[in-house]
Amino acid sequence: MNENVFERIDRAVKELKIDISVKELAIMSEEKGYSPEQLEAVAGTFDYLRDRKEQIVINTLLKMSRLPLVEPKTFENFDFGRIHGKDTGAIKTLPSLTEVHAGKNIAFIGPPGTGKTHLSKAVGYECCMKKMKAYFLKATELNDRLTNARRYGREDSVINGLVKPTCLIIDEVGRCVFGKENTRMFFDMVDRRYNKEGPNTMIFTSNLTPDKWNEYFNEDSSLLCALDRIFDNAKVIMIKGESYRGRKRETFAIEAGAGASVSKK
Repeated sequence: MNENVFERIDRAVKELKIDISVKELAIMSEEKGYSPEQLEAVAGTFDYLRDRKEQIVINTLLKMSRLPLVEPKTFENFDFGRIHGKDTGAIKTLPSLTEVHAGKNIAFIGPPGTGKTHLSKAVGYECCMKKMKAYFLKATELNDRLTNARRYGREDSVINGLVKPTCLIIDEVGRCVFGKENTRMFFDMVDRRYNKEGPNTMIFTSNLTPDKWNEYFNEDSSLLCALDRIFDNAKVIMIKGESYRGRKRETFAIEAGAGASVSKK
């Protein structure tokens, strides 16, 4: 029993970065004659402190991620029952974060309302729960951020911030047009993430297949180089079907017109 308790304490003190060894604690417990119940109480205290620190880290990552927190999009509240076809396994394995650990990019392509954004946010949420940094922004927001960076001479700072997250999610590619300078900055961001060490996953959602993205990036050579890096090691999930939205809609049929007349005697 004591051996298991000390293993727990050892794991906790390492995660808490407390400058004390298990050997010291074992000597102290022996000198003070701690009973198994007292040792369990000590281990329980360290367990609590470790779990508390872990939850603080997770909460901080979620707040910084720009993911919705009031009604988070998770794998648990995604309707997998609507997913059919021979390649459904490509989506059902996403919760394992295999692609993130492998440094593989993900693209969700399909019509509006089929769950692309929900799935991308669910990956980001799961990253935060595993204490990995995720960051979400729409393509329009990215475009505006790059424009402002150039306007105020903050290009390096902005791109550095976009390179850091383990998982960077860019939603709704094809909703705005990136000018030449912003397209070049987009390539710079992609290139630096492509060459960074460690997990460097990018997730894209779009109604358009990548061969049509050139209509929204006004620098062909930079875009081609960016796409080459994005899809060099990527999982592309093509989603077909009807929109999920409107499932809770209620429709009522009524008539409008003059009311019935009341005859006077």
